[in-house]
Amino acid sequence: MTDAPDIDKELLATLEDGVLRLTINRADAGNAIPFYVRDRLIQHFVDAHTNLEVRAVVITAAGEKHFCTGADLRVRPTPKPKPEGAPDMVTGDAVNVMRAGFQRLMEAIQDCQKPVLCALNGTAAGGGVMLALAADLVVAVDTARLIHVFVRRGLIPDGGVAYLLPRLVGLHKAKELVFFGDDLNATDAERIGIVNKVVPAAEFEATVNEWATRLAKGPTKAIGWSKQLLNSALEVDRTTMLVTEGMLVEMNAHTLDGKEGVASFMERRDSNFKGW
Repeated sequence: MTDAPDIDKELLATLEDGVLRLTINRADAGNAIPFYVRDRLIQHFVDAHTNLEVRAVVITAAGEKHFCTGADLRVRPTPKPKPEGAPDMVTGDAVNVMRAGFQRLMEAIQDCQKPVLCALNGTAAGGGVMLALAADLVVAVDTARLIHVFVRRGLIPDGGVAYLLPRLVGLHKAKELVFFGDDLNATDAERIGIVNKVVPAAEFEATVNEWATRLAKGPTKAIGWSKQLLNSALEVDRTTMLVTEGMLVEMNAHTLDGKEGVASFMERRDSNFKGW
């Protein structure tokens, strides 16, 4: 019988000055994510959505080589008992596993009302690429790489990569990355729009902290509703988009931060946002 995993050691979570920092702490395994770390990540993003103490989220990883190499398939949950005579796999099982797994993690990041900053400290492959694509902003160390490794294994991209990638880089570029599976360095990732900023290792932590602090001091509701509008911009018709925009603008005007923004402008002073 193996010892139960210590999730709190494999996924570090700290909350300081409004910034929830999530660190995948499995450097010896390429920061690959087993199911229990994946599920804990999902829970953190779901909780952050409504937690007023959280005003920004940073997701990063331990070490300097890997950010995340995807799912750790060596670690699997104990199968649920089945009736006598039932097959090992029933039609729909694989779909359910995917929907509850990395697809659910992608949705948790996208649906979280707080801004999510990916601190790309090293190589991202497979599902690790999804984490960078799903985040709202990405700061990368200049040695980082993104690898759409699926084609190298004869696989189809999963975890929502095929949904996210063309929205960031366009359809033809997305096909190039998926069909060939070539390494994409940080500079090229910035050039095509996957990464926002590339910095040397010596400046990486300071840059991540600066961006996270700025996000955490911003008007949290306004940022969250802006995220909602932008994430849905390519999926809804113009009328729906404009009606939703009008509703969210009206709602935001009644927030404390919305009123503070107007007051600080009129009084010619810096804004002091609270997050609600």
